[in-house]
Amino acid sequence: MKQFISFIRKEFYHIFRDVRTMIILLVIPIVLIILFGYAITTEIKSSPFAVLDYRRDDVTAKLIEQLQASEYFELYKIVDSYDEAETLFRQGKIRMLVSAPQPSKEGVIGIEVDATDPNEATALLQYATAIISTSDIVMRNPDIQIAQPGIMPTVNLLYNPQMKGAYNFVPGVMGLILMLICAMMTSVGIVREKELGTMEVLLVSPFKPVYIVLAKATPYLLLSVINIITILLLSRFLLGVPIVGSFTLLFSVSILYALVSLCLGLLISTIADTQQAAMLISGMALMLPVILLSGMVFPIENMPWILQLFANIVPAKWYIIAVKNIMIKGLPAEAILKESGILLFMALFLTVVSVKRFKIRLE
Repeated sequence: MKQFISFIRKEFYHIFRDVRTMIILLVIPIVLIILFGYAITTEIKSSPFAVLDYRRDDVTAKLIEQLQASEYFELYKIVDSYDEAETLFRQGKIRMLVSAPQPSKEGVIGIEVDATDPNEATALLQYATAIISTSDIVMRNPDIQIAQPGIMPTVNLLYNPQMKGAYNFVPGVMGLILMLICAMMTSVGIVREKELGTMEVLLVSPFKPVYIVLAKATPYLLLSVINIITILLLSRFLLGVPIVGSFTLLFSVSILYALVSLCLGLLISTIADTQQAAMLISGMALMLPVILLSGMVFPIENMPWILQLFANIVPAKWYIIAVKNIMIKGLPAEAILKESGILLFMALFLTVVSVKRFKIRLE
């Protein structure tokens, strides 16, 4: 019995000495329960909307007040024309437009929703319809058409009228797959050579560290190109997701994102000493942020401000935004300058850091 207890004590010592194991056993469960239970939610809150107000009277003013009084909506702007509202939709500054009819004309209140994310669009429609249809302010005005017991607004779904989930699913999966192929496989491949001892052969070669780094990244970049083409073809012809914008622009942004992922993999390879450590770091530090903090599953704007701030350093967030703008909305290159610039900066910064750390390890 004493020997058995000694073996148990020995295993505890091994666990306590390994910081990474302690993190997996004790810290990760706490972080996940806090994220899923409190911070990350599918609920829609404070969604920005605009109003196209033809009436300019107390009726619409009180209706806007009722929409703002709910936790679901936040007035972004009262627009003067539909063209202005459409511009805001394309820029991603609003999620919904409410149109009020003129007092001299009978009509119904119109609701237009950005349906690139079908789940969010469905929730917004339900919230807005419930608030408007039960509004006693609107019901007391006979010049607005009423379907008892309340007003039923007309609905128009932008960019995704059939509410297909693939429109939101495909950009997120593209970001996830490219991160998996480029970052995880690159880091594991380089660390494997360290474990096998073949890295010493490279150390005595006349190649500079930057050439070694680029040579390691090139095969995975070429594989990523094949994956990008395959995903886009399957999305278009199997899932029925249209490529409204430029295919060349979409492909270029995907290559840029793949480069960022490769650089992350190279950086991880300079930190990890074993393949297991590389996979652990890649999975926890890259895969989870892509799933949880990129907007792929959970709306970022509904998260606490600290997570919204952290989401800005997740490359997949900017890539998914760019893909939606090109693939679903059909926007030109000018509309994704911000996202492309951030991804380019990340690629350059990570390349410099990886090469410098690789030089240190070579010494």
